[in-house]
Amino acid sequence: MKRKSLTHAARLLCVLALALSMTTAAFAADPPEPAQPSPCYPTAVTRSEDGGEIRKMYDLGRSDDPAGIPRSDFEQEGYHYTLTDLLKQELPANESRQHTETVSVPSQSKDMGAVLALLPQTKEFITEDGLAGTLALKLDTVNVEVAGYGSSTKTLTASRTYPGLADQDTQYIPKSITDNGHSLTLQTVNWQTEGDGHFTAVASYSGSATSSYVKGYTVTADYAGTVSRINLNKIRYVAIFEGTALEPVTPEEPGDTPTPDMNDPADPTAPVDPTAPVDPADPAGQDTPTGEKNSVLPVVAVVVVVLLGGGVFYFIKRRR
Repeated sequence: MKRKSLTHAARLLCVLALALSMTTAAFAADPPEPAQPSPCYPTAVTRSEDGGEIRKMYDLGRSDDPAGIPRSDFEQEGYHYTLTDLLKQELPANESRQHTETVSVPSQSKDMGAVLALLPQTKEFITEDGLAGTLALKLDTVNVEVAGYGSSTKTLTASRTYPGLADQDTQYIPKSITDNGHSLTLQTVNWQTEGDGHFTAVASYSGSATSSYVKGYTVTADYAGTVSRINLNKIRYVAIFEGTALEPVTPEEPGDTPTPDMNDPADPTAPVDPTAPVDPADPAGQDTPTGEKNSVLPVVAVVVVVLLGGGVFYFIKRRR
């Protein structure tokens, strides 16, 4: 009989120890935090005229998670909005817009006939973001400007004859002259003898002239039209929110401030009523935080196991 009692007590202690270890492990393990989806932002928002409905459009890629679309209630312009439906729409959708492209081409002439021969009436264009279309030339935007200037220098020469000179003296010969607006300087003098003993001087002059010329022209013009593309990799989600008008808040008068109740639990300075019932789980009249309750449970379990173990030991000792 004693051996059976000892065996039964040992089994009871093993069960209590196992239960204690499972309880402690349950409190020690923290649940993993769920991964938060990336937030989604609307591409367009529409609101009905009466304010009763708001629709938010989200254009997402096929790999984007729609769980990031906000679904919480919100208040806006006197209405409280609640999500009532979330629609899913397949896009292909035709995306199009007006586009203007400026082109620039070189030209050797500023004649408009030669210029227009360089500009076709229509051109195919593809924008940087992949929209394509045929654009037409806008004739009123055609502009011709000088692309640059060059310069050239040439030598100028002229001769002058001075007859009836008394002797061959260059002091009678001008050292520079002006010819067609250019300044020339004396280079050489040839003397000729006249029949009456006088002399004729034939003077040669030279100089240089620099002139500029147009190297070419630059022609610019605008092409305008519609460019478009088909979106095959987008899904549109439409979040529909129904609105309810909020009650207007009436401002309180200065004398309408309510007097706090002496037994109001929200007032920490209010006196405690001795006749009020006391919660046996909270004799101090304050709620125990959940974290503190969870930390007390393992201690209580240990105390229970110790008491049970002491009782079993006392029972076995008395049976002996």
